[in-house]
Amino acid sequence: MRIIQIIDSLEAGGAERMAISYANALAQKIEFSGIVATRKEGVFLSQINPNVSYLFLNKKRQLDFRALFKLRSFVLKNKATIIHAHSTSFFLAFLLKLTCPALKIIRQDHFGNNEFLITRPKLVLKITAPFFSGVIAVNQKLKVWSEELLKSKNVIYLPNFPIIGNDIEVKTVLKGNDGKRIVSLANLREQKNHFLLLDIARKLKKSHPEWTFHLIGKDFEDDYSSQIKQVILDYKLEDTVFLYGSKQDIENILSQSAIAILTSKSEGLPVALLEYGLYKKAVVTTNVGEIPMIVQNKINGYIVNSNEIDPFYCALLDLLENETLRNDFGNALYTTVQDGYSCSSVIEKYLNWLQEI
Repeated sequence: MRIIQIIDSLEAGGAERMAISYANALAQKIEFSGIVATRKEGVFLSQINPNVSYLFLNKKRQLDFRALFKLRSFVLKNKATIIHAHSTSFFLAFLLKLTCPALKIIRQDHFGNNEFLITRPKLVLKITAPFFSGVIAVNQKLKVWSEELLKSKNVIYLPNFPIIGNDIEVKTVLKGNDGKRIVSLANLREQKNHFLLLDIARKLKKSHPEWTFHLIGKDFEDDYSSQIKQVILDYKLEDTVFLYGSKQDIENILSQSAIAILTSKSEGLPVALLEYGLYKKAVVTTNVGEIPMIVQNKINGYIVNSNEIDPFYCALLDLLENETLRNDFGNALYTTVQDGYSCSSVIEKYLNWLQEI
């Protein structure tokens, strides 16, 4: 097989990370693996494996024929047979299909606002659906949505999977005290609900002031980001909650952390949670999206209802006061991720599915 991944950007994000993970993993499995960034490069550029062919289109508008024919030339030159389009890059894949009818295109749906699928725009997706040979959904809700609302064919559920980065420079040093750090890997987006985290931090500061929170994720410098920074000031959390922006040395960051959390009010299958498991972190997370498929309450972590401060706070207290429990949960989550969400198992299912279609 000769497969090219297409993604809008290489900035920090779950879909972007998975596009690169597929390209890197496939480079060891198939004849040709490539990746194309359509609109923007970003911090993940350095994570592309040297064995993966890379192209940047610098696409400027929705209908950019220069970018389309640049992509077409790349596809023909490398004799690609399958285009794997992630998220909104599906529309460019559709236009490419019109110029190369023999090409097979598949769409991967990374839509994260699972709790609000009913309001998701679907007209363009429905119009283009017949042109796609298959659809990959990263959670079961998206699979049902594509099958029932879009009438898509060959829809498969393939979970996200964690993957260790390629020779990433270790440089992030977390503030706070060793053994008393709580980390959150989440871009500053509304669905990640950082205000729940700040409410919890406010309570924990009163009971355990030596513990600190470390927020890793892209800052879009928008209203949501401004509100977070203002609440940190209002709650007097400047020495308790620290913002680092987007970082790549995740293994290094998690090695400095005792507990990992997610406070989202909506999710698909967060890559961050899989990374927590890969690096054996004890977790507290909210009960949204596919998270309950991974975290079993009081077996390999704590899972609480979304936007409930007190249960989340109490779960954190159990972990920060019991190092043995943290280790047990971390090891159990690692086993869960290795058994059901490993790169090798997902890629094997992916290639078998492609052979069938």
